[in-house]
Amino acid sequence: MGEEQLVSNAKTNSKLTLLPLIALIFYEVSGGPFGIEDSVRAGGGPLLSLLGFLVFPLIWSIPEALITAELATSFPENGGYVLWISAAFGPFWGFQEGFWKWFSGVMDNALYPVLFLDYLKHSFPIFNHLAARVPALLGITVSLTYLNYRGLNIVGFSAVALAIFSLSPFLVMGFLAIPRIKPKKWLVIDFGNVDWRGYFNSMFWNLNYWDKASTLAGEVENPSCTFPKALFGAVILVVSSYLIPLLAGTGVLDSAPSEWSDGYFAEVGMLIGGFWLKWWIQAAAAMSNLGLFEAEMSGDAFQLLGMSEMGMLPAIFSSRSKHGTPTISILCSATGVVLLSWMSFQEILEFLNFLYSIGMLLEFAAFIRLRVKKPDLQRPYRVPLQTFGVTMLCLPPAFLLVLVMCLATAKTLIISSSVIIVGVVLYPIIVHVKKQNWANFGTAPAVPSDDGLETLPIVSHQHPEVLDEASISLLSELSSISRDKQSGEVTAEGVLKLE
Repeated sequence: MGEEQLVSNAKTNSKLTLLPLIALIFYEVSGGPFGIEDSVRAGGGPLLSLLGFLVFPLIWSIPEALITAELATSFPENGGYVLWISAAFGPFWGFQEGFWKWFSGVMDNALYPVLFLDYLKHSFPIFNHLAARVPALLGITVSLTYLNYRGLNIVGFSAVALAIFSLSPFLVMGFLAIPRIKPKKWLVIDFGNVDWRGYFNSMFWNLNYWDKASTLAGEVENPSCTFPKALFGAVILVVSSYLIPLLAGTGVLDSAPSEWSDGYFAEVGMLIGGFWLKWWIQAAAAMSNLGLFEAEMSGDAFQLLGMSEMGMLPAIFSSRSKHGTPTISILCSATGVVLLSWMSFQEILEFLNFLYSIGMLLEFAAFIRLRVKKPDLQRPYRVPLQTFGVTMLCLPPAFLLVLVMCLATAKTLIISSSVIIVGVVLYPIIVHVKKQNWANFGTAPAVPSDDGLETLPIVSHQHPEVLDEASISLLSELSSISRDKQSGEVTAEGVLKLE
């Protein structure tokens, strides 16, 4: 009892507040301007890049942030979009969404220790050799995983400090560039050299994952108030962190678009401010990758915890340490990072975008379906539009998602299809494991439903009215399969039965 009380206290007293949540969302989405250099090269010059970071947030980032704010405050529990999809379409699709998003998140996270060393190797060439590189990668992953284990509060305030350090050199660079900026340089474009696939993938990757923080909504203090404010603040921070360096660099330098590739901002800093600014930007880039790792790891781990609390995964994934963190879920995500770190940056980028696009189309559909199916669902924050209005709000980003998917290569289609097939096959395997009681699937106590059967709810402490929407335990799905075979009855409104 004493240990359980410690865990409970850790969970209660370590809730995320506004500033750490803004920093975590910032690192889930961006982490700074590192990596946006390719948008200048792929866009054939500065114009498309600058327009992209002005227009794309309007048709993509803001709608996604608004939808996330409404759904995260309506279902303020760990699991985020897995809860939303399950409430709208049932646990099968909720599980698929969770599998796609977790797999893509782990792959994304495998990039950051590699990128960290890629920046360091310019000053320390020893990291070009596998004998030094492999132990360093393992050491970085283990160290950052331990920091994640120590608690979300530590991770959140670490993200704040890293964000300040990572963005400071670009503010300095912006001020130094003001007297030398020539606005006509921003209008340069060579349509003959525009790489549309690379351009859209770069834009999309640098402006997505607004929904990721919803997976730890149960760890946020007063989520109905904190989430909308944090998302609004993060949108401003992300867009500013992209536009200020781009306006400074492209407005001062005469560099050819082909020179703009990953890491080029360090050279921009040297040309504008000198070697000291170049080294500062390199250090900021390296530290930014640590913040990206921490934010992604937190989202992935608490997603598994949420799926376990819903009965979609064994109870061991929801076990917490004395710091209130999901130990097994963190270790599982860290193992995936180590195993997937061999893939190249461009392969991961396109692959992530494809899987993410499928998941987001499902989220938009769930958002609209819940507006139609459950108009009386308590929504502490509500997008100020009626059902027709939010449907129109979802159309431009949905079109962008389809466009990104159409631009995918054959290799991406094959790999993504394989992951989707694995998810479809894995679901009935878990169902069978539950049915045979081969593993412990801890869930909330059963309560009677209106039809006299029992449901297994995920109880929303903030909003008891959400009880029906969150009654989506995979465990109850198991017995409903057997019951449906015997009685032929169809469960109404997605309420799942348990014998």
